[in-house]
Amino acid sequence: MLKKTLIGGLIAACLSAPAMAAPTTYFAEDLLPLNTITGSVSAARTQFLSSLSGNIATEDFESFADETYNPALSFTGGSGTITATLNGVGKVQDDLYAGRFATSGRKIYETGSGGDFSISFNTAISAFGFYGTDIGDIGNSLVLRLYRSAGGTVDLSVGNGAMNGSLLFYGFIDAGDSYTKIDFLNLPGGGDVFGFDDMTVGDVSQILQPPAVPLPAGAVLLISAIGGFAAARRWKA
Repeated sequence: MLKKTLIGGLIAACLSAPAMAAPTTYFAEDLLPLNTITGSVSAARTQFLSSLSGNIATEDFESFADETYNPALSFTGGSGTITATLNGVGKVQDDLYAGRFATSGRKIYETGSGGDFSISFNTAISAFGFYGTDIGDIGNSLVLRLYRSAGGTVDLSVGNGAMNGSLLFYGFIDAGDSYTKIDFLNLPGGGDVFGFDDMTVGDVSQILQPPAVPLPAGAVLLISAIGGFAAARRWKA
């Protein structure tokens, strides 16, 4: 009876625990793209976009004048316009600058020395994707810090390599949470400069088919242990 009560309690605790699933992420990188979008990176973006529906907007920075600092961005949400404010020392630059290049047109958003900047949204978003160039070529890494609408933050490590002129796509989709701000952090810091292009934004109503959320590792181990215990009891009987 004690064993049954203990197992039942463990199962109940596992199933009743609040879901804190991490966003589903999409990533691919080419360290030597030769200023072009290559297959694996393009495929990652296509997979990201395939989970979104409606009139999804992508910012390519082509409408801004060269040397525009922190341009005001606008995206199409499921129920209206989503405006975004950039904060940092970055600016719109014409292609090509020291390994940073445009993935559409000729212009990019180039971070200032240090690489940090943030994007704040007037309406909470649940999907965000972008191309990044020349990220981590002096050994730094890019981390996205997401600010939840309900409070708290989530850090996503992009996991980029270190090569001058590299290209990556990174995106996240979160059907269970929404975010009002994203910090782009160049860690551990220093004088690195990044290039960004083709930023795509979506809100929760534009997520077409939310990816399945895997069971937490702890729950998988618990279920496996329970299955083994049950099999042992049957064998003994």
